[in-house]
Formats: sequence, structure tokens, C-alpha cells
Amino acid sequence: MKLEFKKISQFKRGILFELLTDAYSFDIQCQQHWAKDWQEFDDFFFDHLVIADSCGFITTVDGEPIGFVSWDPRNKPKSVIVGHNCIKTKYKGNGFGKYQLQEAIRRIRQLNAEKIAVTTNSLLVPAWRMYESVGFKLDQSRFNGSKDQFAGDYLDYTLVITSFANEQ
Repeated sequence: MKLEFKKISQFKRGILFELLTDAYSFDIQCQQHWAKDWQEFDDFFFDHLVIADSCGFITTVDGEPIGFVSWDPRNKPKSVIVGHNCIKTKYKGNGFGKYQLQEAIRRIRQLNAEKIAVTTNSLLVPAWRMYESVGFKLDQSRFNGSKDQFAGDYLDYTLVITSFANEQ
């Protein structure tokens, strides 16, 4: 298997929405809650490909897109925020998400931010375990404000990278 990280601009509009839909297909409620946001995100990145290519990438295996990660650098040097980060269902559990996240961390370190922040959901156990496995520390758990049991609490994580900024 050949794992590669490719520019978002190398793919067609809709791929980000497609990857998110597949990655969260384990529960139809995910799409019901987030499909509009996913479509807006896909549209934004494809309307602004320079931003897309500098703030994210698509992970491929043997040329097939299997996931992607994005980040928002507007708060640097204080922090860079990881946005969407997903892997297609059939590729989960093989370490691809961790490889993808490690590549994102490598790229974000080059931005000389003090830390990387990410928010995930308490119901997404594999996600928060992956963040912890690469060094992210839980800062806080926050009630999401929803009465819907599906929604879960927000988990805010950070990875301090200041000490790594000069290594690049």
C-alpha cells in the first residue's frame, strides 16, 4: 500500500463532503446534524483552493482518497486549530488516522504556533484516543448545549509545540 498526502486542489469539489459522510456513516444522525456544515466547508475550500492547499490535505492509499485533515491558522502564533479530521470507514482501525494526524502536526509545526488545539466529541472514543496517543492533553470537557443525547459533550485538547518550533 502506498500512503500519500495530496493537495486538496488535486480533487473534485464534493470530495470533502463525501469523505466526511462516509467517515461518520456509523450513525445517520451525524449526517442529519452536520451535513449542511460539511457542504459549506467543502464549498468554502473549493472556492478558496489556495487556503485549502495551505490548510489541509487529502490522504490517499494507492491513489484512492481515504481521508483528510484541515486546520485554521488564524490564531497563530498562539494556536492553530485542527478542523475536520476523518478517515473513510473501511480504512479505520489501520493507523491511517494517526499517520494523517502526525503529518498534519508536522506541517503545523512549520507555522511556528505555540500549540495545536482540537475539539472532538465525547462519543467519538477512537478520535479522542488518537489525539491522546500523539500527545494531545485534555484541557476541558464542555456541555454542548444540546438536549439531544446523540450530541455528546465537547472535549477540548491541546498539544504544546513551542519547544518544537525551532527544530524545523
